Amino acid sequence: MKLVIQREQLLEPLQLVSGAIERRQTFPILSNVLISAHNRTIAMTATDLEIELTGYIELEEEINDSGEVTVSARKLLDICRTLPEGAILKLSTEKNRLNIRSGESHFVLLTLPASEFPNVEEGPEKTEWTLPQNVFKNLLEKTYFAMAQQDVRYYLNGMLLDVQPNMMRVVATDGHRLAMGVSDAVTAVESKESLQVIMPRKGVIELMRLLEKTDEIATLKVGTSHICVKSAKFTFISKLVEGKFPNYDKVVPKNCDKEIICDRQLLKQALTRVSILSNEKFRGVRLSFSSHRLDLSANNPEQEEAQEQMMVDYEGADLEVGFNVNYLLDICNIMSGDQLRMMLSDPNSALLIEPVAEEGFSYVIMPMRL
Repeated sequence: MKLVIQREQLLEPLQLVSGAIERRQTFPILSNVLISAHNRTIAMTATDLEIELTGYIELEEEINDSGEVTVSARKLLDICRTLPEGAILKLSTEKNRLNIRSGESHFVLLTLPASEFPNVEEGPEKTEWTLPQNVFKNLLEKTYFAMAQQDVRYYLNGMLLDVQPNMMRVVATDGHRLAMGVSDAVTAVESKESLQVIMPRKGVIELMRLLEKTDEIATLKVGTSHICVKSAKFTFISKLVEGKFPNYDKVVPKNCDKEIICDRQLLKQALTRVSILSNEKFRGVRLSFSSHRLDLSANNPEQEEAQEQMMVDYEGADLEVGFNVNYLLDICNIMSGDQLRMMLSDPNSALLIEPVAEEGFSYVIMPMRL
């Protein structure tokens, strides 16, 4: 294999796929990136056997000496990063070595056979949908924070994708809070089947990084045990989490008779200040609602306390309820728009929060006793 390529062309797909590579690998080849050069396309693939990422480079001229090889992803990435901008790289393989020349620089890297590189088996695909990348990215970015981390209930360590012919709902929960996003900018290809699958946490994080804030289309394919997302620049494949996701519809409060609308930034600032003196372990904050007013307070075992007061749009009966301040701040940070709507029934009911300006997103927080 022989290639002549500009530094930036090589660097972009390398950075794209590097997220699939774990630092500590049981098998040496999993630290490598598979470089496949054929016709006018260079494909770079990395995998940890759970997810597989492929980035593409489209060249203007035909590749004369095509071929495949695997080489250390970290070392190749470091070489590309440290070379000057606009540098031209000449890559060539010889036996089990990859030669890289650029100006006065010369590097020789050990290679492993491409035939030994493992591929994540996709299996037969059940269904296929298309949707704009920015829509998919927005759904993931505004819900991912509620996923559990290393929970024994393994199905919570991921995100539910509930896909119907012309609608996608994503749901994440750790048992104490829930985040949900819905979009109708989804088009089913051929199949009209509805499907619910759980994508693992790492897959969600990597897919968020890959998707761009553009209206270019991404194709979503789901098989029996894998999910595949394709665009012009990348192919993402991830194993699915086996298990049954909780019935999220039961968690979302219905018929809330108390509604409060407040300024998101002012609430965020008040919560941040009050949280300074909250209990470091339980992170509880008390919200006391009265006519057009919200009082926030927190205290800790050292008998220190903090109090804040702000104006809100509320005309119901007085109500006092406690929540984890970190959960409230996460929602304030992730949400867009100037105002948010809080809805609940009584001190023992879950709190439902929605952005006023952006439809399709809902957040639920379970109350805590203070």
